[in-house]
Amino acid sequence: MNSRKKQLEAFDRLLTIMDELRAQCPWDKKQTMETLRHLTIEETYELGDAILDNDLQEVKKELGDVLLHIVFYAKIGSETNDFDIADVANEICDKLIHRHPHIYGDVKVEDEEEVKRNWEKLKLKEGKKSVLEGVPKGLPALVKSSRIQDKVAGVGFDWEKPEQVWEKVEEELQEFKDEVDVNDKDAMEAEFGDVLFSLVNYARFLKINPENALERTNKKFIGRFQYLEHKAKQLGKDLSEMTLAEMDVFWEEAKKQ
Repeated sequence: MNSRKKQLEAFDRLLTIMDELRAQCPWDKKQTMETLRHLTIEETYELGDAILDNDLQEVKKELGDVLLHIVFYAKIGSETNDFDIADVANEICDKLIHRHPHIYGDVKVEDEEEVKRNWEKLKLKEGKKSVLEGVPKGLPALVKSSRIQDKVAGVGFDWEKPEQVWEKVEEELQEFKDEVDVNDKDAMEAEFGDVLFSLVNYARFLKINPENALERTNKKFIGRFQYLEHKAKQLGKDLSEMTLAEMDVFWEEAKKQ
């Protein structure tokens, strides 16, 4: 691994390159925070994919892309004299020190759950009116529900045992089925949302990340379906012309791969 000196030299090199690109490259000169925003989101998802694939070389590459965006935003901020990369780094340093009084102060904690509870209390003392203010509105619904539940649990609004949460899942499933039986589309959607929300909560109690779990299933399904497509092509068949029984043979093969 590189020494701290080498790490700082590498970061300084990146800052220098960013200065040069912003001054000389036609594309880089035109960018604004607004034009970079969707690219940053895309890069973040690509990093997430690499992490789920456990591809550490790809993680390294995608971290570089995300770091470039952070440096780019800071460069734009410096041009308007609003902030620069030092301000960005110092702000997060100050926040970390303030929110870790068990490390930088005299507060004692027993475990990570107590750390999380203290974190939320400190945020409220900083002026936040609600613990839910820190949940971005633009998050995908599944991720948002997970973050909401983390936040409220941090201030003690939580179930005591996983068994209680599972009972809630079963209750919501029954309510969903009741609405399906009467075919009330609006009520069905509302109850289905309650089912998903309660399952996300149960996953939290089991220390399962629901977003990671669902993405693993997505990848698994994609792999099996593409195997099915490949096998059909080998036989010169179109999937739309195959029976479900024929497709199921290849599906079972894919599951054994």
